[in-house]
Amino acid sequence: MTWDWKFAIDIFPDIFGAIWLVIAITFGAFFVALILGLVLMFARRSSFKPLSWLITAFIEFVRSTPPLVQLFFVYFALPAIGISINKYAAGILTLGIHYSTYISEVYRSGIEAIPKGQWEAAKAMNFSKRQTWFRVILPQAIPPVIPMLGNYLLVLFKETPILMAIGVGEFLQKAQLIGSESFKYLEPITIVGLLFLLLSYPSALLINKLEKRAKLAFTPKKKQRVNKKLRVRSEIQ
Repeated sequence: MTWDWKFAIDIFPDIFGAIWLVIAITFGAFFVALILGLVLMFARRSSFKPLSWLITAFIEFVRSTPPLVQLFFVYFALPAIGISINKYAAGILTLGIHYSTYISEVYRSGIEAIPKGQWEAAKAMNFSKRQTWFRVILPQAIPPVIPMLGNYLLVLFKETPILMAIGVGEFLQKAQLIGSESFKYLEPITIVGLLFLLLSYPSALLINKLEKRAKLAFTPKKKQRVNKKLRVRSEIQ
């Protein structure tokens, strides 16, 4: 089998046409993962032990089972109990739920890096739990983990080909259909690989820049400024 440039040029628009669907599914699933990951993190840290144990068991279960099995369960098994979801929503929910379990751990690592003094300062200022989380802890915990979140975005993007199993017309399904019609697989599969590379590599470079900026975001001097502001507010109150 030899490379056919004319065939590759002819099929490229058909495969490239799926790019917007792939991007939409990726960001849709990532949005679900970000929000649900935060909810899972809060629930896992709950002082109500049964809830904490239940969420821990859920996270371990989801992380220990393949996303393809979870996709089949959501799309094929749930309709048996009366819950029907279209293939696009099923793909977004499955990938979003799966990666939310990993992102919840990313959030947790950022929170555990916050010095104990920050919690004590918020308590001294009579902040409520909500104020402590959203005005003191999360603004300091999330910026340093942005590069890790970006890495999971890239991984999620490269997981989208599994959605061809339920008929979502992303890159790989387009390539497979073209190959089955023409009996030529070299060109379409190679184009798919190059498209993933062309989209992933610039994103990886951007994440590296974000990582460098995140390291500068909370330098020792800036941390001292935050602590000073909290102390001043505490003294005023």
